[in-house]
Amino acid sequence: MTFQRYVAIGDSTSEGLDDPDGKGGYRGWANRLAERIAAEQGSLLYANLAVRGLTTRQIREQQLAPALAMKPDLVTVSGGTNDVLRRKFDVKAYGEDLYAMQRALIDSGATTIIFTLPDLAPVMPLARMLSDRVAALDDEIRATCARSGAILCDLASYPVASDPRLWSDDRLHANSAGHARIAEALAYFLGLPGTDRAWAEPLPDRPRTTAMDVVRAEVAWGRRHLLPWIWRHLQGRSSGDGVVAKRPVLMPVSIGE
Repeated sequence: MTFQRYVAIGDSTSEGLDDPDGKGGYRGWANRLAERIAAEQGSLLYANLAVRGLTTRQIREQQLAPALAMKPDLVTVSGGTNDVLRRKFDVKAYGEDLYAMQRALIDSGATTIIFTLPDLAPVMPLARMLSDRVAALDDEIRATCARSGAILCDLASYPVASDPRLWSDDRLHANSAGHARIAEALAYFLGLPGTDRAWAEPLPDRPRTTAMDVVRAEVAWGRRHLLPWIWRHLQGRSSGDGVVAKRPVLMPVSIGE
């Protein structure tokens, strides 16, 4: 299978937070996947319409039509984290939006792939309150892929995906190592040449932490990330306010860019 036009749609996960590109922006798994495909094939046109802070409904309303207009033969879809974090989470509405996007993309001829969200409880103890929501969202992703024919990359079923060492300081986004693993997992499920299951291997055992270490880490995280997030949402603001897609049109991928 070869691809000529790859479009990524979604939220901050597809945008690339928190995988710095060294130029003030973000690289992310979508860029990494595009680079791998381009290196294998020799060329690839790639666009990334993702914007942080968007719900799945907003992704459908704002990104689906522009993506279809580019006539892609490969589309990655990410979304759901911001739905789960809302005060009310309607998993059926989420599934309807996801299915509508998948069917529209597949009917247009695009190979479409999505991954499930790993359990964040090992990364962020506070996320235990959201575990049931994340599990329900993942079940909906699996069911929707079974209905639509989209390719499922079931990251949530691999324990390494919840290893804190693959997550950034904010505990909501993968770090560079995590983005690299996501890209490799997607490449594997797409059946790209030279792929293997190394991305699913667990990391080496980590040193034990003391209770005091955990407390210090939780206090620091709350001060740097949780409180600003709460304050922003109380004001009705989103992290995506004023942010535009980093790659809104199809452009050739430069290997190693």
